[in-house]
Amino acid sequence: MAPLPKRKHSKARKGKRVLERKSESTLPELVVCPECGKKKMPHRQCKNCGK
Repeated sequence: MAPLPKRKHSKARKGKRVLERKSESTLPELVVCPECGKKKMPHRQCKNCGK
């Protein structure tokens, strides 16, 4: 038989855990393309100028 928790975890405690995990998976910072000056994701090809 699987072990059971001794006490119930509150909804606030669950919400804090979910919020912390959600904040870890935010989008990366955008950088400025040196050629055209538009914002792009780092280490990616620019969608505007292709550089």
